[in-house]
Amino acid sequence: MENSNVFTYQYSSARNKEVENIRKKYLPKEENKMDVLRRMDNRIQTAGMMQGLTIGVIGCLIFGIGMCFGLDVFSGADWLSILFGALGIAVMIPAYPVYKHISRKTREKLTPEILRLSDEIMKA
Repeated sequence: MENSNVFTYQYSSARNKEVENIRKKYLPKEENKMDVLRRMDNRIQTAGMMQGLTIGVIGCLIFGIGMCFGLDVFSGADWLSILFGALGIAVMIPAYPVYKHISRKTREKLTPEILRLSDEIMKA
């Protein structure tokens, strides 16, 4: 007589963890108050970074062109080294003030919301 009531079970924790990780990617994200607070804080920390870096890099590239003229990579154009060097410096100078201005404006705009949200979290 054969036993037809056979139960087999295979468990693999690594496989289940992988399946769970894949599943999490496709579930709708629930954003709680702490996630919102972290996102707003990160936004303040990085505000103006891209604009300031862009201005600074463009100024450095222009300054580098002036250095190329000064090192006689392109011979016979010494006056261009002074022109491009001064122009590059003039473009680099406002990079930090632009960064500070945008950071300050973003901080002023988001501070009341961050304080309100942090109070709610601390009281809960």
